[in-house]
Amino acid sequence: MGNPAHKTQLRFLVIGCGSIGKRHIKNLRALGVSDILAFDLRADRRGDVTSTLGICAVENLDAAWERRPHVAIVAAPTSLHVPLALKSASRQCHLFVEKPLSHDWEGVQRLLETVKQNRLVTLVGCNMRFHPGLTALNSLLADRTIGNVIAARVEVGHYLPDWHPWEDYRQSYSARRELGGGVILDAIHEIDYIRWLLGEVAGATCVAGKLSQLEIDTEDVAAILLRFENGVVGEIHLDYIQRAYRRTCQIIGEDGTLHWDYTAGEVRWFSAQTKQWKVYSNPDGWHPNQMYLDEMKHFLCCVAGEEESTLDVFDAAKVLRIALAAKEAARQQRWIELRSQTWNTNPIL
Repeated sequence: MGNPAHKTQLRFLVIGCGSIGKRHIKNLRALGVSDILAFDLRADRRGDVTSTLGICAVENLDAAWERRPHVAIVAAPTSLHVPLALKSASRQCHLFVEKPLSHDWEGVQRLLETVKQNRLVTLVGCNMRFHPGLTALNSLLADRTIGNVIAARVEVGHYLPDWHPWEDYRQSYSARRELGGGVILDAIHEIDYIRWLLGEVAGATCVAGKLSQLEIDTEDVAAILLRFENGVVGEIHLDYIQRAYRRTCQIIGEDGTLHWDYTAGEVRWFSAQTKQWKVYSNPDGWHPNQMYLDEMKHFLCCVAGEEESTLDVFDAAKVLRIALAAKEAARQQRWIELRSQTWNTNPIL
């Protein structure tokens, strides 16, 4: 794999010690980072990372700032992403922010300006960009294997109580509006990667709501329709309901079709010329944590100045605008135009 950590001996502050925060700590260590500090409001989580991972966990952020971290990893609930990222950026910390960048637009523009002014390296954690199936799709599209792309269908569905069976789903950020939950923002991976594959989005509409018996106050299903600037039509289905986890992407071109199935671990390419399917499987022994490990390795290389961020806060702000437009379109039951040249303002939301 290689080890980028030796290139920059920096102190990392992990803000938020839930499951994703602990995953990042473990992966940082696997990549050779040893100077790690953690913070969480919950004493049980601080105690857990101290006892199981041997990480110093502080009771408040002031104590963390006194240690002068160089890099902050924001893994708190979505509604706290921007406030915590702003505090970190104002102290010259490079930033890794978990997806989504935020739950609304408040403070986003200020964060972008602070990052730009302080010339900080940033990455927003959309780990699906590091999945071998989606990277294969990206390469096949770049090679124009299916010719002119016409449409795409994207789906992800999973029963919310099964996501984290060790905790009460009703207390999770996914279930709570004030924490930035709801399937549209929770499953923003799908919005991000389809834009990564197909380009900028020109407009969006959406039907969404809370339709199930789940005890949540957020939307549990959404059907989003996108029009891309290149004319491609995109359909995205998201839900908290499906009992059998499903995550797929189908891209339809004039010369063939590409289909990715997460659970099957494969990409299938149908060629109009050969009339046959060709299958690309995940590497032998591949494990989902590899996405997160590769993502963190990429971030360390970005901090070291060796790579350009695949999704910095500026690009993630564009993805957030699409998600917020979908939410607003569902609320107003209308079509919303999105123009890439005005992405850094928020005139419609």
